[in-house]
Amino acid sequence: MSIQPIREKLVVKPQEKEEKTSGGILLTNDSKEDGPSKGTVVSVGSGHITVNGDIVPLEVTEGQTVFYTKGAGKKVTDGNDDFVILAEDEILAILK
Repeated sequence: MSIQPIREKLVVKPQEKEEKTSGGILLTNDSKEDGPSKGTVVSVGSGHITVNGDIVPLEVTEGQTVFYTKGAGKKVTDGNDDFVILAEDEILAILK
């Protein structure tokens, strides 16, 4: 991947929505659109720069799976892969 985010930005590889629930119920397009988006962090920026010039690293690290608000960030393509560039404050939660 040739995308390197700066400062408090990060690059996420979106995960495909599930077509079926764990109970085997098929989801329609409308039901797949509900809720936040989910993806894997593939690259992070250097961190937040404070008033006195210190750099505070991001809480999110590469390899973590995160939930983010649907429509957040900027969608980009690198080669054949789609990514989303987000600010760290657009992340809703880290999946553990």
